[in-house]
Amino acid sequence: MLINGRPGDSVAAQDRGLAYGDGVFRTLQLRRGRPLLWRWQYARLADDARRLSLPVPDEALLLEELLRVGGELRQAVAKITLTRGVGARGFAMPQEAETTRIVAAAPWAGYPPACAEDGVAARWCRTRLAIQPRLAGIKHLNRLENVLARSEWDDPAIREGLLLDMQGNLVEGTMSNVYLLRGREVHTPRLDQCGVNGAVRDWLTDKVSDIGLSMSEMRLSPEALVDADAVFLSNSLIGIWPLARLGERVWQPSPALRQLQRALLQQA
Repeated sequence: MLINGRPGDSVAAQDRGLAYGDGVFRTLQLRRGRPLLWRWQYARLADDARRLSLPVPDEALLLEELLRVGGELRQAVAKITLTRGVGARGFAMPQEAETTRIVAAAPWAGYPPACAEDGVAARWCRTRLAIQPRLAGIKHLNRLENVLARSEWDDPAIREGLLLDMQGNLVEGTMSNVYLLRGREVHTPRLDQCGVNGAVRDWLTDKVSDIGLSMSEMRLSPEALVDADAVFLSNSLIGIWPLARLGERVWQPSPALRQLQRALLQQA
């Protein structure tokens, strides 16, 4: 772990990331210190930081630090965290903040291959996501809604929980973005009110047309998900998982999803 480029494992108690969740983060895969989907990862991190008026770290600096923390590991999970740093008490942003930059890596534990091959089971969460357009899409440090939603079950057979907003619209999973497949069309929830925009979601937006699919963002109801030909989930660690079961509804992985999974592996 590096904190502002130096080895360490702690930050100041007055850090605004700790006090207020004032910061952003990204989780990604490393292969021998090289980040997968880096183009999309860095673009997401930079956009999130700008929206919170945080200085954007130099891209070359982050790549060098990722290599330092993960270069000796064949495969690793890395996390980049940016906070507004130490500030005076109170919510007002410091005039000249000195941001805290944390870059860390840990050995890759992975997931059972069956998750990607056969699909996973999910459930609906009781927790609803609050609507806040100013934060919509940002992977900020305030993730208590996801923590509370994930605490709703302990059945190891359930791999994900699906979240609705306060108006009953489908938004995301506790750790993933969600997609509905209808014919050759991919539909994914709009993230202009709440939710997190993932790097794999951006990759899919750019790449689905390469295999003859189209992708649209829209308001989606729970009923629309149940009626879809297929459903899948994504994040930077799981890649793409087919949804195999939700309650009584069962899906089979589709050929189009297999194409997307192969394309993502080739891109990585």
